[in-house]
Formats: sequence, structure tokens, C-alpha cells
Amino acid sequence: MIASLRGTCIDVAGSAVVVEVGGVGYAVTVTPAHALTMRHGAEVFLRTAMIVREDEHLLFGFESTDALQVFDLLRSVSGVGPKSAMGVLAHMEPAQVANAVANDDDGAFRKVSGIGPKTAKLIIVALAGKLAAFEQAPVVAAARGAAAHPAAVDVVAALIGLGWREDAAQRAVDDTIATEPGAATMGTQALLRAALGALRPAAAGR
Repeated sequence: MIASLRGTCIDVAGSAVVVEVGGVGYAVTVTPAHALTMRHGAEVFLRTAMIVREDEHLLFGFESTDALQVFDLLRSVSGVGPKSAMGVLAHMEPAQVANAVANDDDGAFRKVSGIGPKTAKLIIVALAGKLAAFEQAPVVAAARGAAAHPAAVDVVAALIGLGWREDAAQRAVDDTIATEPGAATMGTQALLRAALGALRPAAAGR
């Protein structure tokens, strides 16, 4: 069982990355937003889940233990495979998954490709009470400005790597932190998704 990888990123495309460890390249599936934070030639560390099937061995990678644990819990639900579980984490942070379950918000899961109404409701029922450790309390006063957010620098760098001008990237991150509900508690992936959402309608500033 491969529980983690630390090595050099030698390839990244979409949600697939290759991490070279001791001369061996491991193909790992991550969320698209997580992949955007990686750079060719950079050292990376991933928590991993290895799925063994008759015809293939699959590795899924995560930037935090929380994400890995929520992935495993999602897979424990009947009808939710590893790809669907990764799809959930591509849309939501672990705390958002936990809050959706706590609030009986099955609509949050229906937005994920491959998860229908029945499976979404089953997730709510099956995981009720199992995600309390990941729930995020509402933020009364969110910190303002990129300097106040620990993920801001990485997100700006990721946006620049995607081709956005530095000033446009910085402005999008600043605006997202200032206006997006719960921005102060977002991880790198969630903040990157939100900033991209702010940039896309204004593609002229690219």
C-alpha cells in the first residue's frame, strides 16, 4: 500500500500528475485545482490512496490528510466510486462536504458529475455524524486582503502560470478574499477555483 509520495513532479496535465520517486514515476490522479498548484521539476508531497482492481492499480493524491479521510468516507457510501469521490473534492473542500452533510444539503452533491439524486441523498444519510471533525464554524468576520490569507501567494502564482497577468491575478485574489463568503477559511484549491470564477467573465484582462 502506497500511503504517501514525496518526489519531483515530472508531468502534469488536467487532473493527472506524474511524481518521480527514486527513479520511478508514479501516475497520480488529483483534483484539477490541486494539479494547477504543481510545477514541472518542483518537489511535491502527496497523501495517497491506492485502489487495487483486477485489471489496474490506481493512485489518488491529496494535499491534506483531511481530504484523504473524506475521500475514504465518501467511497464507503454505496454507489460512490473513487472517481465520484474525487469529483466531490474537486467541487468542495473537506469542511464544505462536512457542512453539506450536517445541513442535509444533498443539492451540493448533485452538482457533481456521476452523482444522481438518489446517491446524493444516500451520502447524506450514510455519512451523517461521521464528518463532525471536519465541519467549519461560520466565520463572523473574514480577513480582508491577500496578505491575510495563507494560500493567496500560491494562488496568484498558479494564475500567473496559467497565463494571467500578475496584476489581474492579484486583483482577482484580493477581490475573492474580500467578497467571497467563507474565503478566509478556504484552502488553496477552493480559493483558486473562486479566483478563476472571477477571472473568466473578465477574460479581456488576461
